[in-house]
Amino acid sequence: MTGRKKPLVVLTRKLPDAIETRMRELFDARLNVEDRPMTQPELVAAVKEADVLVPTVTDRIDAGLIEQAGPNLKLIANFGNGVDKIDVAAAAKKGIVVTNTPNVLTEDTADMTMALMLAVPRRLVEGASVLKGDGKWSGWSPTWMLGNRIWGKRLGIVGMGRIGTAVARRAKAFGLSIHYHNRRRVAPATEDALEATYWESLDQMLARMDIISVNCPSTPATFHLLSARRLALMQPNAFLVNTARGDIIDEDALIKMLENGKLAGAGLDVFEHEPAVNPKLVKLAAKGKVVILPHMGSATIEGRIDMGEKVIINIRAFFDGHRPPDRVLPIKA
Repeated sequence: MTGRKKPLVVLTRKLPDAIETRMRELFDARLNVEDRPMTQPELVAAVKEADVLVPTVTDRIDAGLIEQAGPNLKLIANFGNGVDKIDVAAAAKKGIVVTNTPNVLTEDTADMTMALMLAVPRRLVEGASVLKGDGKWSGWSPTWMLGNRIWGKRLGIVGMGRIGTAVARRAKAFGLSIHYHNRRRVAPATEDALEATYWESLDQMLARMDIISVNCPSTPATFHLLSARRLALMQPNAFLVNTARGDIIDEDALIKMLENGKLAGAGLDVFEHEPAVNPKLVKLAAKGKVVILPHMGSATIEGRIDMGEKVIINIRAFFDGHRPPDRVLPIKA
């Protein structure tokens, strides 16, 4: 890009210092120093002026916003893997390329999934809160704070992509029996290595598992994939973990099941109406029925830097006249 005018790149949130420094070197980068979510008018102003918009999962880049984009906006370089809040088809129609940052958060998200898989049955958050509370711990007791063993239990993975497979590797090491439902069956070698059982019917798998882990992407086809009807198929002693996207689960139905004791517990890192968290979930967390985290699944220093580097590579490739390596194409109907 030497000798050419640097493209105006607008970042909607604060990124790691190393990434922002590199962006300032390469581009005319407009930073969000306050790390405050942009308002809708601010997003409109950004797309009218920018050559590149760098949004995150907190930003809704819908058709209405894209329609107001100025002639200079040619690239939406998403800081994140999921593009469920970007209308990719509307962008393509307006001649705007969309990219994302895949393959860098697999291990981090799988780690958090496994952490929740341990935290909920073993009541880790409840136990930690006892020592931080006002009451004095009276010491060890044979019948106090009893949880559930996960060794030997059946794990059902909904979505056996990169993250689902990484979860399966970890879970197998913890002695869990691996089961999965996916759009397509994984390679025989992967199945053999994980000793995994494929279920063509999601309904049948849900009814037979001790733990369900949601690891599929959010798409129109997966909205409320775990509906009230499907959640009701789960055993009352089963646990549900979600580190994917909140809208894959019917959250209201899940809350009712937890309130009525029809599910043993849940571990949630994502919510249907983020950043809002249903107050009923907060109450259930206080009662030890659910462990809730503020979308921390991919929150590692290494992961965020890797994401930022992918954003930079996509921007540079685009303005050097090459196809960005992480271009996202519209889903064909």
